[in-house]
Amino acid sequence: MVKGISRRVIVVDSPDPRIFEQAIFIIRNDALSGSGVTSQQLVEQAVHIAKNYARSHTTGQPHRFHMTPLLSALLGGCCIGLIWLLATLL
Repeated sequence: MVKGISRRVIVVDSPDPRIFEQAIFIIRNDALSGSGVTSQQLVEQAVHIAKNYARSHTTGQPHRFHMTPLLSALLGGCCIGLIWLLATLL
């Protein structure tokens, strides 16, 4: 339902479109009056908030363990040594 009230809004495009397309900030009517805040400062603050949100909610790739050849050789040698030790004890 739309009323006949005009609102000031700031629309910020997403820095990372995988999270959201746009952020819409509805500005209070008294935000610019008497507080010493300029409209440019409001826009900068909105962009800053959108970037921080996108940065904190990014889904990075899960860290996968990659076995290096040296680690693989050491692990294989330990397994063979353990099998050899068990075979000589039995």
